[in-house]
Amino acid sequence: MCCCTQCGKHYANQHQLRDHMNVHSSKYKCTECEKCYSSNRQLTVHRRIHSGEKLFECTVCSKRFTSSSYLVVHSRIHSGEKPYKCHECDKAFSVSGNLSSHMRVHTGDKPYKCHLCDKAFSVSGNLNIHMRMHTGDKPYTCSLCSKSFTQPGHLQTHKRHVHSNRRPHDCRYCGKLFKSSVELNCHVRIHTGAKPYSCRHCSVHFMWPDQLKTHLLKSHNEGTWLTCDMCEKKFSCSGDLKVHIRRHEAVKPYVCSECPKSFCTATDLRRHHFTHLDVKHFCCGFCGKYFKQKQYVLVHFRRRHGATA
Repeated sequence: MCCCTQCGKHYANQHQLRDHMNVHSSKYKCTECEKCYSSNRQLTVHRRIHSGEKLFECTVCSKRFTSSSYLVVHSRIHSGEKPYKCHECDKAFSVSGNLSSHMRVHTGDKPYKCHLCDKAFSVSGNLNIHMRMHTGDKPYTCSLCSKSFTQPGHLQTHKRHVHSNRRPHDCRYCGKLFKSSVELNCHVRIHTGAKPYSCRHCSVHFMWPDQLKTHLLKSHNEGTWLTCDMCEKKFSCSGDLKVHIRRHEAVKPYVCSECPKSFCTATDLRRHHFTHLDVKHFCCGFCGKYFKQKQYVLVHFRRRHGATA
C-alpha cells in the first residue's frame, strides 16, 4: 500500500498514487471553484455541476446525473443490488467505497489523522467534520433562526425538533406522538420498563445511557467528571454541562417562532410551545380541570386544594 506524504491518504499501488498527486499539483483544476482532480475525466464530470448538464437519466424514476457511474450506483436503489460483500460479517454494499470504509471496522485501521490533536478516523469525511471543531467552521445554517451547524444531519435534526410541529411517530401504548423514531423508542421504555444499559462491574441496569455514565463515575470511579469553571458544579455528560454554562451566560439559542421569547434548551422551547396551543394536556387529578402545562397543574393543586405536590 502506498501513502501520500502530503495528506496521508493510502492507495493500493503506485499508479493510483501518481494519479492522486495531480490533486496536489493542481494539474486538473476547475476554473470556476478551484477544486482539483486527479484526472481530466474527473474534471470534465465536475464541470457539469457548474453548467447544470446532466446527460444520464434513470429509466425508473427519470432522475438525471452528471456521470454514468452515478447513474449505475443510483440504479441499485431500485434493483436492491449490493454487489460488494464483506467476507468478515456478510454485510453487503452498493458502492465499493462503502465496503472499503466498512472493512476498517474489522481491521481497526484509522488512516485519517488530525494534526492538531492526534485523533484518528477510519473515514476521511469524519476527519473533515472533526476539523471544524478546531476551526469553528459551521457551514450549515438554519434559514429560520440563523443557527449554524458542523454537519447537515445536525441541521435537519434541529429543524425537525425546533421549527416543525410534525409528529409522525405514535406510541402504541398511550398514543403520544413524537417527531422521530429515536424519541419514540426511548419513550416506549417507560411503558415496557426496558433497561438496555448495564454496568459491567456490578450488573446494575439502567434505562438511559446518562444514568449508566453517572453510575460508573459515582460507584466505580470510572470516567472523568466535567466541571463548570464558574461554579465548580460537576456533570457526567458534556451536553448537561453545555446547557448549564448557557444559563450562566444567559445564552438562549432556541427562539420561539410565535413570539420573541427564547430558551436555553430545545426542551424548554417545546414546553413553551404549549402556551400557543388551545390543547390542554395536563389534568388535575382532584377536580378534573385541564391545563396547558404541567407546572400550572402543580400551582393549581397547591393553591386550590391546599396540598403540596
